[in-house]
Amino acid sequence: MNDRLDADPSRRRAQPGGVAPKVPRPRQDAPPRDPERGDDREAYVSAEQPPPQAHPRLPGADADPRRPRRDLAPPPQGPQAPGRLSAGATGTARAAGATSAHDEGLARHQRIRRRAEFLRCYREGRRRGGRHSTLFFVAGPGPHPRLGVTASRKVGGAVIRQRLKRRVREIFRRWERRGELPALDLVFNLKPSAAAAGFEELRGEIERQLASVLPGRRR
Repeated sequence: MNDRLDADPSRRRAQPGGVAPKVPRPRQDAPPRDPERGDDREAYVSAEQPPPQAHPRLPGADADPRRPRRDLAPPPQGPQAPGRLSAGATGTARAAGATSAHDEGLARHQRIRRRAEFLRCYREGRRRGGRHSTLFFVAGPGPHPRLGVTASRKVGGAVIRQRLKRRVREIFRRWERRGELPALDLVFNLKPSAAAAGFEELRGEIERQLASVLPGRRR
């Protein structure tokens, strides 16, 4: 009986003054030991490889097929019909047209703008009379002639007066002998009859008055 106890280490009693040795217990989940190979105490690792898993972002066999890509039509050949202008292009075209129209008018240095300059021309200048207008002229401060146009309320409303002023400025600008004029301040004072005058009639009178102040003409 004592021999059996001594042979079984798990049943050994603690020696006096000592501690009973700890005996490792076999793990329940460990694989059975091979008696031929002995206890090598290596962890159990399964040699079976797990089945390959499909990539979560790659479609599988049951996924919906992708729609076929449509071929883009080739660009049309030959001249194309002009389309509608965009808002930016339309605004650019309008700005260009406005600039061109403004360039056709008289520049600021070619026009009399201050009231004191008009009064000086009336008081100090000479005159050329006509049926629809009176021309006042005096030596100007610059190297080029300047033009001014006035019209009282007797001529008509604001719309009529502005239209007549534009006509006189246009006649002056387009006059073929304008480059021969000396450096004068020229002021045309329109009469009430100018409102009923046609453009050709008014132009003939304005051009005759301008020609009368050219160099070599008796003043």
